Amino acid sequence: MAAAGAYSASLPAVPEWLNKGDNAWQLTASTLVGIQSMPGLVVLYGSIVKKKWAVNSAFMALYAYASSLLVWVLVGFRMAFGDQLLPFWGKAGVALTQSYLVERATLPATAYGTIPRTEPFYPEATLVLFQFEFAAITLVLLAGSVLGRMNIKAWMAFTPLWLLLSYTVGAFSLWGGGFLYRWGVIDYSGGYVIHLSSGIAGFTAAYWVGPRLKSDRERFSPNNILLMIAGGGLLWMGWAGFNGGAPYAANIAASVAVLNTNVCAATSLLMWTCLDVIFFRKPSVIGAVQGMMTGLVCITPGAGLVQTWAAVVMGVFAGSVPWFTMMILHKKSALLMKVDDTLAVFHTHAVAGLLGGILTGLLATPELFSLESSVPGLRGAFYGGGIKQIGKQLAGAAFVIAWNLVVTTAILLGIGLFIPLRMPDEQLMIGDDAAHGEEAYALWGDGEKFDATRHDLSRGGGGGGERDGPAGERLSGLGARGVTIQL
Repeated sequence: MAAAGAYSASLPAVPEWLNKGDNAWQLTASTLVGIQSMPGLVVLYGSIVKKKWAVNSAFMALYAYASSLLVWVLVGFRMAFGDQLLPFWGKAGVALTQSYLVERATLPATAYGTIPRTEPFYPEATLVLFQFEFAAITLVLLAGSVLGRMNIKAWMAFTPLWLLLSYTVGAFSLWGGGFLYRWGVIDYSGGYVIHLSSGIAGFTAAYWVGPRLKSDRERFSPNNILLMIAGGGLLWMGWAGFNGGAPYAANIAASVAVLNTNVCAATSLLMWTCLDVIFFRKPSVIGAVQGMMTGLVCITPGAGLVQTWAAVVMGVFAGSVPWFTMMILHKKSALLMKVDDTLAVFHTHAVAGLLGGILTGLLATPELFSLESSVPGLRGAFYGGGIKQIGKQLAGAAFVIAWNLVVTTAILLGIGLFIPLRMPDEQLMIGDDAAHGEEAYALWGDGEKFDATRHDLSRGGGGGGERDGPAGERLSGLGARGVTIQL
């Protein structure tokens, strides 16, 4: 112990307030959440769409991640976690200077009444990084609603504006010490701030951008299911940092949160798969990934606040309620059928996030809450919180939904005055080659004009010459080789 004390005292990089275990875990959690976006969702998006949209879909995720970081350190972080400007917004400021980043992390607006402000035992730089990863993945998830038709230039303008005008409001209101935080709305790790926001904003964006081509809406098969599973796996494993990092410390709450996260995700995946088998006679791999996702989303608002048996219950609801809204209700609703939400982000994130928030309002225990938060008296309805806590959860969700509807609409209508939100139909027919001049897979004869001097098929009885399709989808005849390529 003496040696450890001397080590701390002798190094200015290890001040007395720094807990090296907490700092190491928070940096690890930040990296895990980052891996969910890069490469997790980049790989997932690039593989779950048609081949002609693989590059564009992956790039939209990549661009959102990179652009968010600069906006975050320039003004975004302190708008979400700085001093209060308004009950729902923090004061803008830079998070770039040494004097700010090496000091002990603090969330100044979380102090009110007898409640002390939140002060993790590591530097501000660690908190800035961790919260950036949350901000970035919210935009990446939102992108899933508009894949396959949004003008990439409009997306480049949209991402910084939405981060500043929408995400920071939700983050400050619920986490940074805003009015929902002080009122007692529970959102442990982003069921409302991240998932409900991205689902509602994505659905709204899909409405204003407009639909994909009819042919794409009717058939949008994944170009690589194995890569889709790999991307989904990175997302699942990365969720240990997502929910395990929420207590801002390597403590008991983090352990409970990580275990509950995995239990709920597994239960939801199995529930979704069972429903697919019961109603469609066979299990769907895409459905399993969607069930995994809804389980991860549903547990997020209460991961460190509910018992593990409750995580199983939440998993059952997470694998059934979004399944019902996606497979049954969606087909009966004129609005849901009209809006082209490419990856069903509304169902997998908005519905699952709202569901998780309500279930947390029922199942959060006061004992686990006391491990994670200094705010007194918060507990689920089943533990003495009564209907009042459910009312708070619903009111918090209503604020997040309304804000995202209005702000996302305003941003897109403003961008639309200068940049078309949707690619023209002739570019939509082609896909990646029109949007980026690049294609995902360099298959023989794919994306190049037929040259008879290079490919003499006459001697092999080879089936046929060139079939001209849209640019970037031209295929030379491969009938003699028995190869079939699906567009």
